[in-house]
Amino acid sequence: MDETPYLFAYGTLSKAGGQPIHQRVAKRTRFVSEASMQGRLYRMDSYPGAVDSDDPADSVRGELYEVLEPGPLFEELDDYEGCGPKDQKPTLYVRAKRRIRLADGRTFEAWVYLYNRPTDGMKRIASGRFRRQ
Repeated sequence: MDETPYLFAYGTLSKAGGQPIHQRVAKRTRFVSEASMQGRLYRMDSYPGAVDSDDPADSVRGELYEVLEPGPLFEELDDYEGCGPKDQKPTLYVRAKRRIRLADGRTFEAWVYLYNRPTDGMKRIASGRFRRQ
C-alpha cells in the first residue's frame, strides 16, 4: 500500500488543539511546519471539521507532520476520528490525501481527516484556524 508519510493536523490532533491525543501523534511523527490546505473549517462542539472547497481563497490552517510509524498511528487515529473499520457508515470523518502548502510555498501530499457529514447550520471558522475555547 502506498502510504503518504505526512499528516496534516488542524484540530484536536494538533499541538495547538491542546488535547491528550496530540501526545500520541507527537511520539510517532516529526513536526515539519505550520501549513494550510484549501478548504473550509467548521466548529462542531469542542472540535472542528474541515471540508473541501472549490474556492482558492478558503484555507484551513494547521500543522504538517512527517509520520514515522504510519501503520500504528493511522489505526489509532482512524478509531479516534470515527472512521475505523468498526465504525458505522457513513463515518464522522474520512481520511483522505490532500495538497498541503507551507508558508515558503513548498507543497506536500498529506493525509487529513475531513468531516463527512453535512455542515448546514454549523458555525464556520472564517479564519481557518481552530482555537480551543
